[in-house]
Amino acid sequence: MSKIGTRAMMLLSALPIAINVMTQEVKTLTLEDLIPGGETYRYAENLYGLQWWGDEWIKPGMDTIYAVEPKTGKETVLVTRERINEALEKNRSGKLPSLYHVQFPWANKTQVLLNTGNKYIAYDFKTNQVVHTLEIQAKAANKDYCAAGRRVAYTVGNNLYVDNRAVTNEPARIVCGQSVHRNEFGISKGTFWSPKGNLLAFYRMDESMVTPYPLVDVTARIAETNNIRYPMAGMTSHQVKVGIYRPSTGETIYLEMGDPTDRYFTNISWSPDERSLFLIEVNRDQNHAKLCQYDAENGRLVRVLYEEMHEKYVEPQHPILFLPWDDTKFIYQSQRDGFNHLYLMDLKTSLYGDTQQGKSGAKYREYLKTRQLTKGEWLVSDVLGFNAKRKEVVFTAVNGLSSGHYTVNVSNGKMNRPFDKTVESSHYGTLSSSGTYLIDYSSTRTEARNIDLTDTRSFKSIRLLAARNPYEGYRMPSIETGTIKAADGTTDLHYRLVKPSDFDPGKKYPVIVYVYGGPHAQLINGGWQNGTRGWDIYMANKGYLMFTLDNRGSSNRGLEFENCTFRQLGIEEGKDQVKGVEFLKSLPYVDGNRIGVHGWSFGGHMSTALLLRYPEIFKVGVAGGPVIDWAYYEIMYGERYMDTPQTNPEGYKACNLKNIAGQLKGHLLIIHDDHDDTCVPQHTLSFMKACVDARTYPDLFIYPCHKHNVSGRDRVHLYEKITRYFEEHL
Repeated sequence: MSKIGTRAMMLLSALPIAINVMTQEVKTLTLEDLIPGGETYRYAENLYGLQWWGDEWIKPGMDTIYAVEPKTGKETVLVTRERINEALEKNRSGKLPSLYHVQFPWANKTQVLLNTGNKYIAYDFKTNQVVHTLEIQAKAANKDYCAAGRRVAYTVGNNLYVDNRAVTNEPARIVCGQSVHRNEFGISKGTFWSPKGNLLAFYRMDESMVTPYPLVDVTARIAETNNIRYPMAGMTSHQVKVGIYRPSTGETIYLEMGDPTDRYFTNISWSPDERSLFLIEVNRDQNHAKLCQYDAENGRLVRVLYEEMHEKYVEPQHPILFLPWDDTKFIYQSQRDGFNHLYLMDLKTSLYGDTQQGKSGAKYREYLKTRQLTKGEWLVSDVLGFNAKRKEVVFTAVNGLSSGHYTVNVSNGKMNRPFDKTVESSHYGTLSSSGTYLIDYSSTRTEARNIDLTDTRSFKSIRLLAARNPYEGYRMPSIETGTIKAADGTTDLHYRLVKPSDFDPGKKYPVIVYVYGGPHAQLINGGWQNGTRGWDIYMANKGYLMFTLDNRGSSNRGLEFENCTFRQLGIEEGKDQVKGVEFLKSLPYVDGNRIGVHGWSFGGHMSTALLLRYPEIFKVGVAGGPVIDWAYYEIMYGERYMDTPQTNPEGYKACNLKNIAGQLKGHLLIIHDDHDDTCVPQHTLSFMKACVDARTYPDLFIYPCHKHNVSGRDRVHLYEKITRYFEEHL
């Protein structure tokens, strides 16, 4: 062979190797891959629409619904989309595009609930017949279907309807059948069906005394004002009543509660016999809660069953739950021992109600015989249901990075296993009708999503799905977690540190701190990648260290951990974040002169505050939708944690970032949405005025037509904007 031929053969033999290397080249994730709303957004596999039909597990698909026998895993075809659509067409009710949203609310019937537009349809898959149809108004909102009575409550505008019959006829600014109290205290809706569907409790909220707050709609030819009712801290709040509607007669009564001024009515629930309505009343100061029983026939107060007080605040978030095997006993949730736990109360008993001392500053009065069911330095995060045969409550518990599902026996208080056996993970679940089986949705640091069918006696599981890594084949950073001490010198705080995939300990790296820091949020958990967000991955791949610390004041660590920030929001939290930076600066690969911070909402407040209070530490910040002055925030949340501006003027002054606008030395970008009805734009605009007056120079960007945060396709734009700001200034 000639030299030329030899060289040609060598080149040709090398080509497959080169091609193979190219096909195996690790790809880099883009914002489109990592941010919800991105065109190529990558997320973990899932099984959609899983639910229970009695004790059979239902697995819907696009065209077929399967019933799965939990003991054997045997699948049976229940019905196909073709068969359902055949019946719907005969009934002139349209077609279903998929079966993922079919519901199985009747455990003892071969019927499913279908929703096609504004029609609620009960379909019998055994007979292939439509057995009940209910069509509601096209403008219906806040829909609440009652399977027991085959009725639906909904709102049109500010009024309530049931089965197309008007329940209320109120003027503007009196809102019925919708969520109240700014969605605080666990409130997420405004209608509550009784167990058998014979009665409907609903909220009636009079907002006429609340000062209108203007938001501007710039999409009109001449911008228009959209007024919302936004009660700010220390100002007049709305007034709420609770009504009870009886569909069989069309009659409505209202609970005899007295003057509703400065009172919050929360956590509505029914007795199994529908004779009593229960709710938890909270005073305006939010330091006193009362569990009340009302007569559903005449609306009169029957008795107060329990009271709880705290020198800082109380925050009931869960309605009572009656035992399915004993309608005289119910479960109440309380943080009176410092952690959210379950208490069994007995309606057949009566106690005098002496004031007793709890832990962490709590006091309480019991008017019923009460027994604590769960106990320990961990908290109940969700009650999944009951196993009546074994007399057990099935619940989810969490503390820090560990969580899991448990049972506790109501008779003897024994748990199926101690909490300290729980591993680092994240869990939520749905329970079968009898409580025998559980669909467990979980993730771990290295597992994006697992779905298991679990026996609640043995807690042995059958794996239904082990999702693949959605980032497989892409360049990924490393993720580390650990603890440091808080500014109090004793409390352990969890942190997460995300490092570039090509991390070199001999180099110096800039750091971006991602922060939230407020109540009801936990950024570092035991789930997939320890809660690392897509943008953290993106920036780590660009050569940044991404650091997050769950400071005191955040969630899932107990009451004292959360309420130490009372009357001084942002102060103690900031001290803890500085401890996080001190830890970072102790690492040889951290460039201590290039530290930035970013957060949204409470995290926007924290980002702004850290740049202002610690200008020698933080060089760049991006604050989204920030609270600047707590006097501009809404009553229920703001007064719980800060009291009122009238009773806590020193706290409001210290936490008002306008007062320290002159301390800005670094680069600060504030982003706000023009229709933000949670943290109104006045926060940002008033801060800009304070900076002008103080001769400091922040940057500002407005997202038109969004509320509290940026969603959809525009979210990619948001994070490109944030990225560019850090790349330019950090």
